Amino acid sequence: MRISYHKEYSHHLHRDMEYKVYGHAGKPMLVFPTSLGRFYQYEDSGMIQTLSEFIDAGKLQIWACDTLDEETFFSGHWNHEDKMQRHEQYDKYMMQELVPSILHSSKENNGGSDQKILISGCSMGAYYSASFFFRHPHVFDTLIALSGVYSTYYFFGDYMSQTVYLNSPLHYLPNLTDDYYLNAYRSSRIILCVGQGAYEDEMLHETRLLQDLLRHKAIPAQIDYWGHDVDHDWPWWNKQIHYYVGGCL
Repeated sequence: MRISYHKEYSHHLHRDMEYKVYGHAGKPMLVFPTSLGRFYQYEDSGMIQTLSEFIDAGKLQIWACDTLDEETFFSGHWNHEDKMQRHEQYDKYMMQELVPSILHSSKENNGGSDQKILISGCSMGAYYSASFFFRHPHVFDTLIALSGVYSTYYFFGDYMSQTVYLNSPLHYLPNLTDDYYLNAYRSSRIILCVGQGAYEDEMLHETRLLQDLLRHKAIPAQIDYWGHDVDHDWPWWNKQIHYYVGGCL
């Protein structure tokens, strides 16, 4: 398996950002770590090995990125609005620096063929993947979110501002009427999965809310509730990601 490490300066964040790329060709997949995790967590938790058959076959190429949790959602020093302003800078880094690089590399690695990105994550990574997917559907066509929350209530309670609103899918999607976005969602593949075991209560609640919302908006989605023995943990996410990625390729 081809593996490369990258450390690049971000002009939007004014700091170095790190990520790793796994594979040589195939569907581009962008993955996020869990809360306060790093770009190497996906590999350390077994997910790369779990998906290795698809990577080695040239069907899948994975970009595992860093987040700024310690400066945004989980910062113990900044107020809510400062946290979200920093997250907006992270959004610009993703959409104006990392994602264009992924699309460019993917085109080169797949014989000049343009592809959209499969975006995914577990727990906090599921929040990130869903938030970016719904906000930027022009570059993503597949979402696999495992055990996520889909609003900012988990982080900020009832606090709401324009910036928070734009990063809380369960708040802005009910009011979304733009046909461009709705048609983009309807032509994409949306997969949400959550277990019903330990530490999944909040994720179960918000998954059900998002399921009802997508149904109301006539947006097709695959929503799966795994068993009462399925906990909020990596052994189950490994099983889930292999099952869902295999069905998408």
